[in-house]
Amino acid sequence: MDSSNHSQHFSAPEEQVYDEQRKKSTAGKSSKLDILYGVTDRPPWYLCLLLGFQQFLTAFGATFAYPVLIKDSICIDGDDVGLGELISTVIFVSGFSTILQVTFGVRLPIIQSVSYSFITPIFVVMSLDKANCPYTDSTANATLLPEKGSDAHQEIWHNNIRQLQGSLMVASLLSVVVGFSGIIGFLMKYIGPLTVAPTISLIALSLFEAASFKGSRHWYICFMTIFLVALFSQYLRNVSIPVPCLRQRIKIFALFPVLLAVVLSWVICVILTETDVFPSDSTKWGYEARTDIQSEVLKESKWFRFPYPGQWGVPKITLAGTLGMLAAVFASIIESVGDYYACARLSGAPSPPGSAISRGIGIEGITCILAGAWGTGGGNTSYSENIGAIGITKVGSRIVVQIAGIIMVLLGCLGKFGALFVTIPEPVIGGLFFVMFGMVGAVGISNLQFVDLNSSRNLFVFGVPLFFGLSVSSWVNQNPEAINTGDSNADQVLRVLFGTSMFLGGALAFLLDNTIPGTAEERGLISWNNMSDDGEKDLSVYDLPLIQPILNKLPFMKYMPFCPGFDTKSSKIDQQKNDIEQHFYEGMNKGFSDENDGDSSLEFKEMKP
Repeated sequence: MDSSNHSQHFSAPEEQVYDEQRKKSTAGKSSKLDILYGVTDRPPWYLCLLLGFQQFLTAFGATFAYPVLIKDSICIDGDDVGLGELISTVIFVSGFSTILQVTFGVRLPIIQSVSYSFITPIFVVMSLDKANCPYTDSTANATLLPEKGSDAHQEIWHNNIRQLQGSLMVASLLSVVVGFSGIIGFLMKYIGPLTVAPTISLIALSLFEAASFKGSRHWYICFMTIFLVALFSQYLRNVSIPVPCLRQRIKIFALFPVLLAVVLSWVICVILTETDVFPSDSTKWGYEARTDIQSEVLKESKWFRFPYPGQWGVPKITLAGTLGMLAAVFASIIESVGDYYACARLSGAPSPPGSAISRGIGIEGITCILAGAWGTGGGNTSYSENIGAIGITKVGSRIVVQIAGIIMVLLGCLGKFGALFVTIPEPVIGGLFFVMFGMVGAVGISNLQFVDLNSSRNLFVFGVPLFFGLSVSSWVNQNPEAINTGDSNADQVLRVLFGTSMFLGGALAFLLDNTIPGTAEERGLISWNNMSDDGEKDLSVYDLPLIQPILNKLPFMKYMPFCPGFDTKSSKIDQQKNDIEQHFYEGMNKGFSDENDGDSSLEFKEMKP
């Protein structure tokens, strides 16, 4: 039954009840943020280049760190040239995936890059067979092993990458099916702010160890980076600097706080390195703040290398690898859904409809298949760091992130230019993590503005999953051998699922929010589904480029779950009206049947307009 027919079941007083409930739920709550450039805005071309480069720079730390983290398990350690090629491949595929996602996927300004949820299954799968990396076997005769960097050594890690490639490509079909079939869009009817809030918050909170670890390399440099970002983005954001060549004043600090902070901190570290203020002894604290640690990468990397599918050989498929990758893909889907909402909130866009989310998850599955074909070692997901950068810079322009994707594709082919950023000291990256992840966590908590925080039910639904996700995932990651079902395949799936805080917290919040009794208004569903800058959603933000007018003329497209014409809003409103109608008649019946019951009479009166 469509919404127009359903609305006929409401008499005028009942419809007024619904309208009053919606107005009450949205009263005093504004979703409008102080955005310099919204999703559809187009900054001047020179600003687009700089802002796009800033987005790349924000993602580069995590993107570069991924191959470094898995290099021991896939046995590439010692082959610096091979590691450089893998890094270039990751950057190239990340840029290509970003362009696809922003242009044809969810259509929000989200950077796509390697997901860290794939690291755990990679560790587990590679540890199942000692032959995957004989260099880590203490019983192996080192004199019989191939020299690192030789052709024989390359064949070892090429074989490991091929195992991951095939398994990832098969597992990524889950994301394609869940997305384009509309399953994830259907689930959106049951996902509200109380599910999204802990999921987004855990994305940030689960990364505090990475931020503290990098920052601890040199706390003074880390704190200086944090101070510079705060200075530029908060205290100097309204300061306009005259630019003679453009004949106008530009808010430089508001537009480029991250870029300015990184460059300034980087330059200071270069000066302190050249003057030997930082220790040259790798065993002393502060050594990691030096900028010449990774200088060899600049010499060994090629000027130009075009990554291509199958560059490591023909992909292989293993059962263990596929099951492990499936768990990682599932966790990545949950994470991306939370990221979509966070990005929409920070970029000033309306909440993404089910069709946009379905398309986004489907495209993410395609990009994971491409990552498997190219051989990056892991699938792609939305990057929370860049969503945090949008909150800092107030720039949520779609074209800026598209340009960032183009920059990543180009830099993935220019080895030496990309290798230059390897010299960014870890304390500087740690300082950025403090700010970016803090912003993402705050955005997650901000979703609670739509719910009744005076309700003990809502406090329970938010607080318990948040603490549960952090506690259980931390214990599992510290005690991986504690999960022992007797089946190694089942063990690795359980280790990935229960070791991912976003999955645990989000799944538990979803379960509690949809099983514990609560009204639509109490849960924040009414205001959640109707939030926008002007009180009504303008979902044209999520329309497909160029072909949308043609799709609108095709009647059957409204039945496609991933098509912008497939509107799930009416079904959500229908459900909300059903809830209110049910409470209305329950209150009416109680009022007539229990004339002396003060509570029932009060409940009925509260439902009156």
